Amino acid sequence: MITVLCPESFYYPLSSSPHLEKKELSYAWIFNEYPSYQDNRRFVSQETGNLYIAKVEKSDVGNYTCVVTNTVTNHKVLGPPTPLILRNDGVMGEYEPKIEVQFPETVPAEKGTTVKLECFALGNPVPTILWRRADGKPIARKARRHKSDGILEIPNFQQEDAGSYECVAENSRGKNIAKGQLIFYAQPNWVQKINDIHVAMEESVFWECKANGRPKPTYRWLKNGDPLLTRDRIQIEQGTLNITIVNLSDAGMYQCVAENKHGVIFSSAELSVIAESPDFSRTLLKRVTLVKVGGEVIIECKPKASPRPVYTWRKGREILRENERITISEDGNLRIINVTKSDAGSYTCIATNHFGTASSTGNVIVKDPTKVMVPPSSMDVTVGESIVLPCQVTHDHSLDIVFTWSFNGHLIDFDKDGDHFERVGGQDSAGDLMIRNIQLKHAGKYVCMVQTSVDKLTAAADLIVRGPPGPPEAVTIDEITDTTAQLSWRPGPDNHSPITMYVIQARTPFSVGWQAVSTVPELVDGKTFTATVVGLNPWVEYEFRTVAANVIGIGEPSRPSEKRRTEEALPEVTPANVSGGGGSKSELVITWETVPEELQNGRGFGYVVAFRPHGKMIWMLTVLASADASRYVFRNESVRPFSPFEVKVKYWRHDDKEENARKIRTVGNQTSTKITNLKGSALYHLAVKAYNSAGTGPSSATVNVTTRKPPPSQPPGNIIWNSSDSKIILNWDQVKALDNESEVKGYKVLYRWNRQSSTSVIETNKTSVELSLPFDEDYIIEIKPFSDGGDGSSSEQIRIPKISSKNSFLAFSSFLLCHSPR
Repeated sequence: MITVLCPESFYYPLSSSPHLEKKELSYAWIFNEYPSYQDNRRFVSQETGNLYIAKVEKSDVGNYTCVVTNTVTNHKVLGPPTPLILRNDGVMGEYEPKIEVQFPETVPAEKGTTVKLECFALGNPVPTILWRRADGKPIARKARRHKSDGILEIPNFQQEDAGSYECVAENSRGKNIAKGQLIFYAQPNWVQKINDIHVAMEESVFWECKANGRPKPTYRWLKNGDPLLTRDRIQIEQGTLNITIVNLSDAGMYQCVAENKHGVIFSSAELSVIAESPDFSRTLLKRVTLVKVGGEVIIECKPKASPRPVYTWRKGREILRENERITISEDGNLRIINVTKSDAGSYTCIATNHFGTASSTGNVIVKDPTKVMVPPSSMDVTVGESIVLPCQVTHDHSLDIVFTWSFNGHLIDFDKDGDHFERVGGQDSAGDLMIRNIQLKHAGKYVCMVQTSVDKLTAAADLIVRGPPGPPEAVTIDEITDTTAQLSWRPGPDNHSPITMYVIQARTPFSVGWQAVSTVPELVDGKTFTATVVGLNPWVEYEFRTVAANVIGIGEPSRPSEKRRTEEALPEVTPANVSGGGGSKSELVITWETVPEELQNGRGFGYVVAFRPHGKMIWMLTVLASADASRYVFRNESVRPFSPFEVKVKYWRHDDKEENARKIRTVGNQTSTKITNLKGSALYHLAVKAYNSAGTGPSSATVNVTTRKPPPSQPPGNIIWNSSDSKIILNWDQVKALDNESEVKGYKVLYRWNRQSSTSVIETNKTSVELSLPFDEDYIIEIKPFSDGGDGSSSEQIRIPKISSKNSFLAFSSFLLCHSPR
């Protein structure tokens, strides 16, 4: 039995002392020929190499061997085995943590390095290790903890990682804290280096170097390896070096030195001093300089020379003297203002320094200035017009002249915009601009730019374009009833011509496009932005838009309003073409045309069918709940047939079989009937039989009949209508029959009131017709051609809004509705 000698936790340091640098060593231990692993009880310090066991257990008894590894060569050295035995003459009790491994109170840490702090404590129970910053800030997320928190590792150490750190060792008996300060330092690092300089004599040199580091670096300067100090022409202040009035003795290799206690860095550059006589070989004066009368000219003189030369100018053979018009700059340039004809001639620049003299000559030619004689003028125009903006000048005809035009700051591309813009004039002194078919988008500023080799000038004009109004905005349905809608809107741009009136248009799922509607007031003037639309159909979904007009024309319509449905109302339109017949024995068949959906006025539309025997007073009633119903059959076996026999007509096409023939039944003593839906240009066979309740009689002899060509299939197209006074004038394109169709003989114009189902027909052999219409009702119109083969295809329905004496002129002058073939 093994007895622990001490009641405290057993501490057994095993030391190794190899003769190597600490940074190059790593430590490990072997326990009974196996590597000793580390956990919260066992810890190997990489600073001391010692093995620490926080709380010794029986399983720890054995031989321990220290292993030291050179991390550079990977060479290992093993120390002698050291036995660990337990004594049995004591009892180990619990006690608070005792920190045995801790980091120094001050730890210098270089920027960018990895910093490792060690902390390990003995104790019973085994203590836990916690790391924290003394200032309360969180430890950087990049930090890592190793060996059961015994090592805190901070990679890429930066300034913000510096500060006071604490290691807290704690168990149930208490806690202890180890503290240490991480101090940030950095070797100098260049922010700005110096570069080689080539400088002329008597000029100045300025160098500046900058470096970062902690502590902040200091600076020294060297010339050719020797210290450089402030004296006479040389001024040194920290990282700056300034040399004035440079001479040949200043040439050499210079170094800026930045250093702190952690390192030193150098930045080197060469100073080359140039000394040469003036030389114009690469910078001759401009051979010819053009200038206009009254203008300004600068002749540059830039010889290569070191030191800077003294400049003298001659005109011809005379030395130029400076005055209020003629000046010579420090760098040798000659400037002449308010040029006159007498300033023309040859000019020579003479440059002189310590090493020699050189000269260069150029000529000045004075030209007459360009003047705009006929500039463009601002204009007001109307959309669709064409104008010419003049731009005519006088200029020196020995010079080339270029005209360009810009519109609102952008050059006009005559190739791209040739549909509207064209250069006209026909002579070199005129650059007129023609604008054709002017649109609203052409309003703005036009600038004529005239340029020669001696001058440049501009002339501008503003173009105001008057046109139809822009679209109104924000059309809103404020209130809607069964037959009215209250609308409001905001005016759009008037495009420089006051708005005189507004027209309201509506569209439904049943209308052909947008239709003008009646309003209160009947005529909406340009200062009114609300109106009530009247004469709407109940229970129909409407959307509205507004169109503005002025004296120039009608503008673009507004965006449609939201869609709204009118309220429901009682039906007002009666079914049309009520008829019957065709039933079997004891049947009464009643037929009618259905009421269009837009006239049904509400949901749950249906029909009430009433009938009575001839001469009787009491009506029999039945209700059909379907809006699509168009036929009702009443059966009564007690009613005798109207006549003793009826007739069946049987017919079939030549290519069909007789047993597949179709049949038509007549009623009563009828001796004729009409067969419809036959194919054109086809041979048919017909036979007639009589029948009654006893059966069918014999068939008549077969009659052969060939139908005519079918009617035209194309409806009238491009239907145009306008109104004048109380008449509606309709025009349309002529319908041409196809080869397999019968020729058009004329046209049928079918028209009816909006709220009535009965239709009137006008036949004409022309492509126009006049109708007299009432003032208080809309009309529905269709047009179809007819021929020997029957009626052709009908156009789409046209809704013509009711008119009044107050707005009949408006309808005539403003609204055309075109229908193309379907």
